[in-house]
Amino acid sequence: MQGLRDAFVRPLRGRAPRPLYDRADAGRQLAAKLRPYAGRQDLLVLGLPRGGVPVAYEIAKALHAPLDIFVVRKLGVPGHEELALGAIASGGIRVLNEEIVHALALSDDEIEAVVAREQKEIERRERTYRGDRPPFNVQGKTVILVDDGVATGATLRAAITALRTQQPAKLIAAVGVAPVETCDVLETEVDELVCLLKPDPFWAVGLWFADFSPTTDEEVQRLLAQADELLRTEKGEQTMTTTPPMAERPIEQRSVQITAGDVTLAGDLSIPQGAEGLVLFAHGSGSSRFSPRNRFVAQVLQAGGLATLLFDLLTAGEEEIDLHTRHLRFDIPLLAGRLVATTDWVVQQPTLAQLKIGYFGASTGAAAALIAATQRPEVVGAVVS
Repeated sequence: MQGLRDAFVRPLRGRAPRPLYDRADAGRQLAAKLRPYAGRQDLLVLGLPRGGVPVAYEIAKALHAPLDIFVVRKLGVPGHEELALGAIASGGIRVLNEEIVHALALSDDEIEAVVAREQKEIERRERTYRGDRPPFNVQGKTVILVDDGVATGATLRAAITALRTQQPAKLIAAVGVAPVETCDVLETEVDELVCLLKPDPFWAVGLWFADFSPTTDEEVQRLLAQADELLRTEKGEQTMTTTPPMAERPIEQRSVQITAGDVTLAGDLSIPQGAEGLVLFAHGSGSSRFSPRNRFVAQVLQAGGLATLLFDLLTAGEEEIDLHTRHLRFDIPLLAGRLVATTDWVVQQPTLAQLKIGYFGASTGAAAALIAATQRPEVVGAVVS
């Protein structure tokens, strides 16, 4: 891919804009152009996952603004998914390329099948990235909508259309690179457009970045958590970086696989040096071990010298089913059984067996924790919700 990128970019560099180094570089350059908005109380930065989030993070950090995600998915033509027939955004808003739809004679059923598939992915991403935290309210806010780059603009336009329904006071689009003709269209749909590069010929977004490595779900989660922590620190709130000397103790962190009956549950285990207790997190309905709230609480507990285990009460396959049926998240006996099995797993681990165990539960997880505690009274010393 690097060789292909160089083959296209090198012949153009004599008359083309300088390529960006990576997404973070694009974010810092965009932040410099958006500096007049720094420190505004009504400012909100929204990144389009996944690639737009590293760019948005740098903007939010520089402008001292909260960061959130806004999920949009391209609608690919059946059998030729690389060709976009439109896009769909959170809230069911869609933008269709009518020329493509008519040219290929796509039926309503074909379009709806694609929409249904991408809607599932939108719900998965929102759950993965945001956990059980609700999205920020954009009404009356100055919103900066960020992506790493755009080609046709269908995805970004879907996001713009969806956000307009929520009545922001001002909507700004910020992108690293886009063709001139796409910028001309976008400028008619937002209050302000900031684009670093408008190369001609355009070719593709990735050609204008020296490093255009894929952004992972884990990176999106990490950047959202870091942005939240930075904002809390600036406001003088206590976070992991401002906690006492206990927070400086070494912490062993590892991913674990927990056998619970005939399923395997994924978990994240953190053990501070000298820990005397372990807190098992039972997340709420529709959430997961990536819940920003639970991860923040876990950091505080780790700073106080307690080990933590955040794990999924449902498997990935069960979460996929639950997106449609919503019945597993309310199956308290099932969730309690998973928590009991996890407790038994902990007791069997040589490095954990001597630790005192407590539960931290939220929503349906709290109900599961109460039931599980009654089934292992000799092991569980506390339940907190």
